[in-house]
Amino acid sequence: MAEQSVDTQALDEVVRFTSDLIRIDTTNRGGGDGNERPAAEYVAEQLAEAGIEPRILESAPGRANVIARIPGTDPSADALLVHGHLDVVPAEAADWSVHPFSGEIRDGVVWGRGAIDMKNMDAMVLATVRSWARAGHRPARDIVLAFTADEEDSASYGSGFLADKHPELFEGCTEGISESGAFTFHASDTLRIYPVAAGERGTAWLKLTAHGRAGHGSKVNAENAVSRLAAAITRIGEHRWPMRLTGTVRAALAELAALQGVEVDLDRITDGDGATDPDSIDALLDKLGPAATLVRPTVRNSSNPTMLQAGYKVNVIPGSAVAYVDGRVLPSGEEEFTTTMDRLTGPDVDWEYHHREVALQAPVDSPTYAAMRESLEHFDPDAHVVPYCMSGGTDAKQFSRLGITGYGFSPLKLPRDFDYHALFHGVDERVPVEALHFGVEVLDRFLRRTGSPAAALPGAATTAGEVRR
Repeated sequence: MAEQSVDTQALDEVVRFTSDLIRIDTTNRGGGDGNERPAAEYVAEQLAEAGIEPRILESAPGRANVIARIPGTDPSADALLVHGHLDVVPAEAADWSVHPFSGEIRDGVVWGRGAIDMKNMDAMVLATVRSWARAGHRPARDIVLAFTADEEDSASYGSGFLADKHPELFEGCTEGISESGAFTFHASDTLRIYPVAAGERGTAWLKLTAHGRAGHGSKVNAENAVSRLAAAITRIGEHRWPMRLTGTVRAALAELAALQGVEVDLDRITDGDGATDPDSIDALLDKLGPAATLVRPTVRNSSNPTMLQAGYKVNVIPGSAVAYVDGRVLPSGEEEFTTTMDRLTGPDVDWEYHHREVALQAPVDSPTYAAMRESLEHFDPDAHVVPYCMSGGTDAKQFSRLGITGYGFSPLKLPRDFDYHALFHGVDERVPVEALHFGVEVLDRFLRRTGSPAAALPGAATTAGEVRR
């Protein structure tokens, strides 16, 4: 008997749902300015039609989240969280080839803000569970669905609110999957890599405040707050952080090197804390070719000045000046980060965390990771699945407060010339219809198999060893 998969209706629905969700403008401008309620109601309607009972939870007017649980057949199995956010970043229509909220389907491609980040995955989840309902299928483990608000800002109206105020809804969840993994990365004409996120750098958004002496712009002023701030952010922007290899990054390097036929002994070029000679890692990354872009942003902490606020008139020296820095921190890199910031800001500039979230790592030898790998390889036999660490962050950070280990797994099979990463928050965001079809098929297979004996497949675990949070 052939193994079951999603029906053809699910393939149609995943495209329609993606387009429909894009047409619902859920722009998140930050600072509480957002409205996910219409999209939440749309999602809840699709779930209710399938006999799945949704619950809409608002953290503030318009800031809506949807939660639902699909009971599994094995009450003793740990539950799996499947989550995706409903908000999107702003888009300027004049810059786009099509209107960013049109959801237009043209030449086999769905266009619009959220097509990649991440209404496509929301649509895959809806199409999959509705297909199950038509077939009368139940997964082995409980599946908790969460469609969240505010991921594109602080997540305080979304996953942060859910984790803090409604932890009971995630009872039994030990693992979760969400965005930014399992997409096709073409390392060459013949080498297709599917990176599955098994880690995230921590978020360290900083507010810097320089203090000085206010005065007339025509007078010499050695205590100019703007000058002090400018000097500090210049030091921060030019600082070169030392390299450190986390467990996830080591696993990624080992597998990528093996795929490229590059011999490397990572134990010989790192010390017990993961610190390494940057020349050795740079040389290794150069040998990996285009695949090095999957690793290069995550071999060190980072700090990028992004915003400046100072003064109110050209001939008035203000008494204070403010800047913001986007910092990202490796696991176990927090002490190095704070010590370095104290030194770089200097005595005349104070700094504080504007927003802070933890770094994450997940096991790459787990049955769940093995099931993700098998599902991708089943639908693309030439796939090479590798773990990687995300340079940014997702809602997995907030859900980790509940003891949920997060993976990035939103599968897409993409053509050779499709620049996946450039479309995140970029102009002309879009997703091929065929990629959505592949994604819903892979997601369906993974969710059917995870938590069941079939997920424990021989040879599916990475050879790079165990990585733990």
